[in-house]
Amino acid sequence: MESIYAEKHSTLQEVPPAGARSKFSKGSSPSVIVIGAGISGLHAAQALQNWSCKVVVLESRERIGGRIHTDYSNGFPVDMGASWLHGVCEENPLARLIGQLGLRLYRTSGDNSVLFDHDLESYALFDMDGHKVPPEMVIEVGKKFESLLEEAKQLRNEYDDDMSVSKAFTLVLKQRPDLRLEGLAYKVLQWYICRMEGWFAADADKISLHCIDEEELLEGGHGLMINGYSPVISALADGLDIRLNHRVKRIIWKMGAVQVHTDSGKVFKADAAVITVPLGVLKEKLIKFEPKLPEWKEAAISDLAMGNENKIALFFDNVFWPNVEFLGVVAPSSYGCSYFLNLHKATGHPVLIYMPAGSLADDIEKLSDEEAAGFAVLQLKRILPNAKDPIHFLVSHWGTDINCLGCYSYDAVGKPHDLYSRMRSPVDNLFFAGEATSDNFPGTVHGAFATGLIAAEACRRYLMDSFSHLALFQPVMAEMSPAKKLPLRISRM
Repeated sequence: MESIYAEKHSTLQEVPPAGARSKFSKGSSPSVIVIGAGISGLHAAQALQNWSCKVVVLESRERIGGRIHTDYSNGFPVDMGASWLHGVCEENPLARLIGQLGLRLYRTSGDNSVLFDHDLESYALFDMDGHKVPPEMVIEVGKKFESLLEEAKQLRNEYDDDMSVSKAFTLVLKQRPDLRLEGLAYKVLQWYICRMEGWFAADADKISLHCIDEEELLEGGHGLMINGYSPVISALADGLDIRLNHRVKRIIWKMGAVQVHTDSGKVFKADAAVITVPLGVLKEKLIKFEPKLPEWKEAAISDLAMGNENKIALFFDNVFWPNVEFLGVVAPSSYGCSYFLNLHKATGHPVLIYMPAGSLADDIEKLSDEEAAGFAVLQLKRILPNAKDPIHFLVSHWGTDINCLGCYSYDAVGKPHDLYSRMRSPVDNLFFAGEATSDNFPGTVHGAFATGLIAAEACRRYLMDSFSHLALFQPVMAEMSPAKKLPLRISRM
């Protein structure tokens, strides 16, 4: 399938496989290939096109959006990938665009921490026998968990070497018997750990203690995109030349030119490339670079970790569950805990979304879609004996999807946080963007969005050295959107 988004034919031409130096001829415009039509790639492409560059976007999937995927198969939007704006405030890089599009947010929490992306009073937790956990216990254990995490962070002053969050918890509990819990309270603590693992998309024994609080947390809490993220993606894609089903297999970068080879045998040539493919794809070396990337870049790709979190959306005829935002199952281990997002609370549609992360997400991906949905329903029926079978279900596969091979990045034990900035650093005429290149906002949509513009600006500076004889870098339009800021539309049911 060729582009369905371009308003005119591509200004970048497919060329024979033979290598050739790019010639900056007088009167020509610089050309850029953007690899990946996720939010970072689309943002980079829009900026470069506005700066008078010739741009083509190559996307391996048959759709745009990358790890943003809004499903409409049931007549209303359900995000099977990213679905929150973390940091509902004007300082969020995405706030302006979301406000201009008039998209509504449902604030699930006013707390901007990684611990509580939902307010505690909006939880309903149950044990595996279907007994509801007393709300006062949920709150009390939550305070214990906060204390446990803060005490764990203090260990960084005692130990020079990094350790996992799980190991740090073990050490703290040896020193602080007052933080130890038993029985049902211990199971609730495991549920809090499970929620933390969901934030990082990794098990606690893999998360770096030294880097656990390196991410910058914006004010305003967490907002669910009621209309899904698809309108944002569509707005960014408007007017771009996007080639779907173009899987990049090889990138030749030398002598001031870039040649990009796809698995279908097509070859594209340009002056520079912006690479926005997910970290998982780079880690598996699914794209061959010629010459090889520098050792420092390959080391950053190898050392930065890629986590996994999936969604199993269960669609019902009607609502039979409590009117809370989250249903939780407590268990003796974080692996055995579960949680369901209640979309009905925010959107009015009778949908529950089961959200496994880390090794549990990996294990569930080994199942068929029917088995995965059955597993989620089993967890639901453990806490709600009157639970019905869904009339429809959707299952994501971010960990095994060849287009991403993971959900989002995180800091692994013993690895420095500056891997993100190394990931973002250009290599000659190759520029990199995506959530795994954001040292301030890794693993977030707004982080990916912001790095798209950062990469585009770095690419523009590189091209200006070769095209300084042309007045190319005044935007062809003042901005992608009107200058006027519109407030975010926030609701709370």
